[in-house]
Amino acid sequence: MRTIETDVLIVGSGITAALMAARLAETTTRRITVVEAGVATTPMRERVRARERWVAYGESPWKRDHLDDQNATGTAYGFSPSMHVGGLAMHWGGVSTRYSPEDFRLRSLYGVGDDWPLTYEELDPFYQEAEERMGVAGEQGPPEYDPRGRPYPLPPLPLSYNLAALRGWAAAADIPAWGTPSAKNSVPHAGRAQCQRCDTCYPVCPTGAKYSPDFTWDALVAARKVDLVPGVLVRRLETEGRSGRIVRATGNATDATGEPVTLVASTFVLAAGFVWTPHLLLLSRSAAHPDGLANRSGLVGKYVAGHRNVNAYVRLPMELYPGINVQHSLVSRKFMRAPAGRGRYLRHDLRIWESSEGREPRLRGDAPAVAEGAGASTAGALQLGDALLADWRRRARGATARVRAYYDVPPDGESRITRDAAATNRFGDPMPHVAFRDAPESAALRGWQEESLRELFRRMARAGNGEILKMENSSNDLGQEHPGGGCRMGDDPTTSVVDRWGRAHDHENLWVAGAPAHVSASCCNGTLTFVAVGLRTAAAIAR
Repeated sequence: MRTIETDVLIVGSGITAALMAARLAETTTRRITVVEAGVATTPMRERVRARERWVAYGESPWKRDHLDDQNATGTAYGFSPSMHVGGLAMHWGGVSTRYSPEDFRLRSLYGVGDDWPLTYEELDPFYQEAEERMGVAGEQGPPEYDPRGRPYPLPPLPLSYNLAALRGWAAAADIPAWGTPSAKNSVPHAGRAQCQRCDTCYPVCPTGAKYSPDFTWDALVAARKVDLVPGVLVRRLETEGRSGRIVRATGNATDATGEPVTLVASTFVLAAGFVWTPHLLLLSRSAAHPDGLANRSGLVGKYVAGHRNVNAYVRLPMELYPGINVQHSLVSRKFMRAPAGRGRYLRHDLRIWESSEGREPRLRGDAPAVAEGAGASTAGALQLGDALLADWRRRARGATARVRAYYDVPPDGESRITRDAAATNRFGDPMPHVAFRDAPESAALRGWQEESLRELFRRMARAGNGEILKMENSSNDLGQEHPGGGCRMGDDPTTSVVDRWGRAHDHENLWVAGAPAHVSASCCNGTLTFVAVGLRTAAAIAR
């Protein structure tokens, strides 16, 4: 039996936990301990080789990045099993977009979803802090679509030739577009290199240009600002009598020994993501708390929120260089508005990339036959050797744009995390079951919203004298992207789990950080907002 005593215990070591720990280490003298179920994965010195192996063989660059017996059931899309030091942001793409001001007032403005207990303006300084700590490079968009208190900390990543050409195409359709903000160094920053545009941001950046949480953990541990305890799975939180105060966390080592571990603290912070945080609260049942901790409202695990998207591939009459930096994109937020009281509700975030769709080699030609010397092909006829190569060269000179519109999905209370008794880990704990469900008003709009987005893509194609190659819904009913929720914040303890700062209504020394506290999930990658909300919580803890 191992016992660890500390002042502040943070459960989870992902991006939100890392930057909260950095802030707490700067603003408090209390001992900070971070416990992580997984272990450290591929260190920086090995990532060049890891990238080579991934490019050459498709081999995962991340060693031991999950625990085999810790996985969710139900809806797999939107859930990542990553359990290692740094969490999912060890292999994220770096996209660092903010929510819009309207996201925090959906019910007031549009009569859908729910309002947050805080405003965009209240979160803005923490957005700025998150951007500075990660080193976000960004291009200021039109202020009416991209409001911010201060400029981005780093200049924007230069647009590739392809993106510059596609921005001109979007402008012809009256769509203002600018470079997507990203946590990638456009210039050397924080002791890390600038981006070399090697195009493997996801799954691995070999140069350190992209921010990942291990940079923060390495610095904090080296400076003895935190104690990082990997390889320990927290399985329960325990309270003291009927006071509601959390006094300890208990769990086990995840190595072969399974050694029991007790962690004693005065302040507990759950930063284990939208699945594992509510799951831990539900597992922590007792005679005093038969429905789990922080669950007097009955809302732990409920109102899980994400978004969906619609994609189109548009062939355009221009030349692009194939395959250049496809992990950078353009963003437009002109359409993230739905005038109150006018028409149906639709808000979305538009992204634009270069694509190889329709430009790859093929064995059979078009109809009618294409006359191009040795590349002449007959409809449906097999083409090999010189004919295949000539056809490929002709088609590769063209251009295909990939456009994606993320649209928000206000959640229903039954969009939730529950315990699945039929699936257990080696310690006998039931695993979380994930089930996404749209709020009724959102479900009723879905078909119309998706067709509206498809019509937008058709209009864009016409503006550029292009043609739609195909359109698709990426997720359908498999789940939702970039989800949060499960421990939603609010001022009323009967309709929320934590208050506007992230403190549990039911337990004065228990805090929920980042994604699980979210009320809604906007139309964009929520990582930056997860961190900003977490930093705001850290500020409250340090007071």
